[in-house]
Amino acid sequence: MPAQPAAGHKSVLAELDRIAERRRAAGLHRELRPRPPAGAGQPPLDLASNDYLGLHDDPRVTAAAARALRDYGLGATGSRLVTGATELHDELERELAGFLGLGSATVLSSGYLANLAAVTALAGRGDLIVSDAGCHASLIDACRLSRARVAVTPAGDPSAVAAALAGRAEARAMVLVDAVQSADGAVADIAGLHRVCREHAALLIVDEAHALGVVGPGGRGAVAAAGLAGAPDLVVTLTLSKSLGAQGGAVAGPANLRDHILNHARAAIFDTALAPPAAAGALAALRILAAEPGLPGQALANARAIAAAWGVPATGSAVVPVVLGDPVRAVAARDNLAARGVHVGVFRPPSVPAGGSRLRFTARANLGEADLDRAAPAPGDLPD
Repeated sequence: MPAQPAAGHKSVLAELDRIAERRRAAGLHRELRPRPPAGAGQPPLDLASNDYLGLHDDPRVTAAAARALRDYGLGATGSRLVTGATELHDELERELAGFLGLGSATVLSSGYLANLAAVTALAGRGDLIVSDAGCHASLIDACRLSRARVAVTPAGDPSAVAAALAGRAEARAMVLVDAVQSADGAVADIAGLHRVCREHAALLIVDEAHALGVVGPGGRGAVAAAGLAGAPDLVVTLTLSKSLGAQGGAVAGPANLRDHILNHARAAIFDTALAPPAAAGALAALRILAAEPGLPGQALANARAIAAAWGVPATGSAVVPVVLGDPVRAVAARDNLAARGVHVGVFRPPSVPAGGSRLRFTARANLGEADLDRAAPAPGDLPD
């Protein structure tokens, strides 16, 4: 007979059903919704993904991935420092750095790991990190792993950042911000934050995940839009899984940053390298973006059209939030749209603050007029 828990102790797994009940009652339960393969019936109109340029299934991208699959195999076989380094990774890094106007780029197997790598390799115990309240969970986790002191400032408030930096006792400090916040689409004041950082000798790290391919000249991001590409006190992180339609992430900045990441970032040293087909697909997508600089403008124009149809302000990014407040109402609205073949995201706490549950529409460059008509609200979409 199995041993019984000691008196007063609780089994972690025994609590899961009760936790699930509370989660469902609050309208916060999440579950997977698998996508069928292409060609399996009429697909819904996808206004939920982060494929902002519509490149994830572009024949030029998938053909490049298929060639890499034949040339290198499916997996990288090891970390970059062991067997996972390929010419494809080096080529992707050179072209990413060149496109962004930066001295180097280091590719990792996800955007999440790119943020962990950048922060933990550049900050540690005895340092200060000032983190914008809207930062992605990967940056929040990076702060925790860094062991630095962390000050969280209100979203989009350079004056609060300045106050946090001015009152510090630590010699070294860095500031973290998402170029575009994933839940509300707001574009950060990169120029204002950089001025504050320079005044207080702090490093600025900008996560361009939702900005690359959409914001800035030719989709080069919010840093380029602020005229700060190549600034010596600024580091960029990004993902290859959104506008570039692939998978992976990168840390980019001055030329000497790459060696530092490869030698000091545990997320780079101990993780299997990005799979070669994903690297090849991202490289092909990057070349398409460079050759077709009108794509970002198309994504933004479609976002403005969706925002106008729903009567909400445009954000300056491809993200269009429709705030409904109550999570149960937001889920019901998502399901009503799904019933008529329109797939949108639904964001609830903890992804957004309490009372901020919302539908999140994401525009793509390849949406047509018929798609935009379907994206407009129809009777019954929003529950009473």
